[in-house]
Amino acid sequence: MISRREFLQATAAACALTSASGLGPLGRVAAQQRLTEADILKFDPLGTVTILHVTDIHAYVKPLYFREPAVNLGVGDEKGKPPHLTDAAFRAYYKVATGSADAYALTADDFSQLAKTYGKMGGMDRVATLVKAVRAERGADKVLLLDGGDTWQGSWTALKTEAADMVEIMEALGTDAMTSHWEFTLGEKRVKEIVETSKVAFLAQNIRSKEWQEEVFPAAKMFEKGGVKIAVIGQAMPRTAIANPNWMFPDWEFGLREDDMQKQVDKARAEGAQLVVLLSHNGVDNDKKMVSRVKGIDICLTAHTHDAMPGIIQVGNTAVICSGSHGKFVSRLDIEVKDKKMTGVRFKLMPVFSDAIRPDRDMAALVDKWRKPFEADFSRVIGHTESLLYRRGNFNGTFDDLICQAMLAERDAEIAMSPGFRWGPNLIPGQPITFEDITNASAMTYPACYRNEMTGEQLKLILEDVADNIFHPDPYFQGGGDMVRMGGMGYTIDISKPMGERISNMVHTKSGKPIEASRKYVVSGWASVNKDTQGPPIWDVVRDHVAAAKTITIKPNDAVKVSGA
Repeated sequence: MISRREFLQATAAACALTSASGLGPLGRVAAQQRLTEADILKFDPLGTVTILHVTDIHAYVKPLYFREPAVNLGVGDEKGKPPHLTDAAFRAYYKVATGSADAYALTADDFSQLAKTYGKMGGMDRVATLVKAVRAERGADKVLLLDGGDTWQGSWTALKTEAADMVEIMEALGTDAMTSHWEFTLGEKRVKEIVETSKVAFLAQNIRSKEWQEEVFPAAKMFEKGGVKIAVIGQAMPRTAIANPNWMFPDWEFGLREDDMQKQVDKARAEGAQLVVLLSHNGVDNDKKMVSRVKGIDICLTAHTHDAMPGIIQVGNTAVICSGSHGKFVSRLDIEVKDKKMTGVRFKLMPVFSDAIRPDRDMAALVDKWRKPFEADFSRVIGHTESLLYRRGNFNGTFDDLICQAMLAERDAEIAMSPGFRWGPNLIPGQPITFEDITNASAMTYPACYRNEMTGEQLKLILEDVADNIFHPDPYFQGGGDMVRMGGMGYTIDISKPMGERISNMVHTKSGKPIEASRKYVVSGWASVNKDTQGPPIWDVVRDHVAAAKTITIKPNDAVKVSGA
């Protein structure tokens, strides 16, 4: 008789070969300009329970361009494994045809050209259409909609309304529960205010009050769908107080809390849970380690690292699901439960091709309501781009190159640093650069663009610290994100080396001279976690630079040399 583990592994392989290979017929159909909503929704149902998962939307409510990374390196045991596959390696692993709809949605290959063929992706009105269609097919009493967090931050509207727009939008979508990360940059008071009034359960088992070590938010919630009791356990981003300003939430402390996670799973089982779901914002590698050690988790819905995987990643008896970001995808899992345990799972990563999906009228009206007060600012054209402007990639992104160029010019700096954020839509060559485009890459609650002096030694320490955060061989010591982007400076990084030995050959690119450890350099940056950082908001700095340049052309950036990969 086939074991449960063997069954799940076979199911995962089938998902990788069928739903991933063109997501059914999508690649061929889309290439013939006949991609339809029905193609995207096509699914062979299973069991009585359906889970829908969205994550890392970052408050982007309109269709957009977003290129997946061309460089996403894994280290240690994760080297060369999903999600650390890109472009040709990704297409070979998941059997994705070159030039197909899947290739466009899931890789960086020929992105600018394919964008002209397949158009934009995402849009909350399109996401709403897919969610409503699945509920209509299965019955609302069988469908659970979960949000992996990073939902309330990223857009100008979310910033200006303190996330009121996204709270109402996600409630209107019928979201059952969420966890979190960037939400906390609204500050303790605002987060509590929203959580106390929202219809969406806000779950985070790993946050405690510093004074009493009490749970700040509910750890889990039990749902019943399709006659099955489902425990959903929330896991907020464990390194939030390091990655973001901890003065914004001074009374809370974060952590992995693996032992407490096991206690939550055991408690859920004791209370009759037939299905245990981890709704996590740990990041994929981190979650793969956690579910290999915490026993009894059936489904892990991972987030934070923005990875989109068209097949299940199987870790022991746990199915790990990666649903991408920016509203580009909706994950669907149909689950069969027999004898009070999961016996089968079927998965599809539904791509949200905006031109192929009818906008839901109610959601479109709600989105327009929140955007209307800001439309004049949104539509203001600042300049044009002749280059693809993107952010994702372990070491470089052309939009970040633009931000660094702006800081060097507008803040009269020798060196510029831009954080390796993973959020922010793209612009394809020939597009106008509007004020909204600039804020889409910079809208946050600590945007001050500072100008100060740093020694070469301090610059190396910063690079070493960020590199360890990304390339530490133990996933529990990784925090997600990409390397800090440097303007005016190059370096060599050996990702195989230990902390303190990864960065070498630092050079000032304008002069060609080595960076001297003891010399002070004028440095400009933004998104400092320090409370009293002074300077204009970064969107003003970039706006002024683009307005002065009028046309933006970003040359290939080869200032970072990578080894050990």
